[in-house]
Amino acid sequence: MKGLERTFDAVATAYDKFRPTYPDPLYRKIFNYISLNNSSRAVEVGIGSGQATLPILRTGCRVTAVECGRDFSEICREKFKAFKNFSVLNCKFEDAAFEPGIFDLVYSATAFHWVPEEVGYPKVLAMLKRGGAFARFANHPFPARDNKPLFDDIQAIYTEFYPGRKSKPLSEFSMEQAEKVAKIAENYGFSDISCALFHRTRTFSAGEYTSLLGTYSDHIAIDEPTRMKFFSEIGHAINSHGGSITVFDTIDLQLARKQ
Repeated sequence: MKGLERTFDAVATAYDKFRPTYPDPLYRKIFNYISLNNSSRAVEVGIGSGQATLPILRTGCRVTAVECGRDFSEICREKFKAFKNFSVLNCKFEDAAFEPGIFDLVYSATAFHWVPEEVGYPKVLAMLKRGGAFARFANHPFPARDNKPLFDDIQAIYTEFYPGRKSKPLSEFSMEQAEKVAKIAENYGFSDISCALFHRTRTFSAGEYTSLLGTYSDHIAIDEPTRMKFFSEIGHAINSHGGSITVFDTIDLQLARKQ
């Protein structure tokens, strides 16, 4: 995965269009865990194009986003320009300098896995006030769970065009996996740890789905002629099985507190 975190910025506009936001119950869980208002301060690690940002901003909380992608940073500055409580640092989280012990919330949506564990967790802990919270959440898509012939055809296409890639997802993200991620924070001195799962479905046409695939880092890294043929075959498979594909999302949330 090393180096792939910078590939997303090359498709920032498509990423903004096709990557999903996060469900309201997830934010209710966060806000029940940590109260935010216009005197609060938060940092978002890896904002991307801002899929997770608006509900936090609407609390009045001052949000500083950290994003290594230049195009992503510009998209977010424009998207949230009406919010005087928003700013962006265009750098890697590992390189950003923060005053210790001043933040009420540090959160990261489908991004914290790019930060080395041994760097990220101690840094977050140092940034937080006593009683402050770390919220880590991520989306785990399972395409065509309800359509085995389509699922099998897609896996066969991956085997042909992407040799060596482990076919995924073969099962939905589980509570056991969420709990395993949650326990990482305990190893670095966090407490009051909890986790939760949320579910939803999204339906795409063949063209929409291949556009979505084009925002995934490992797909961006495929050489263009192969990628175009690969996406064509995926689109053909979808059109051969009814013309649409349903993605079953599981979103996991981990919450942890600095005592």
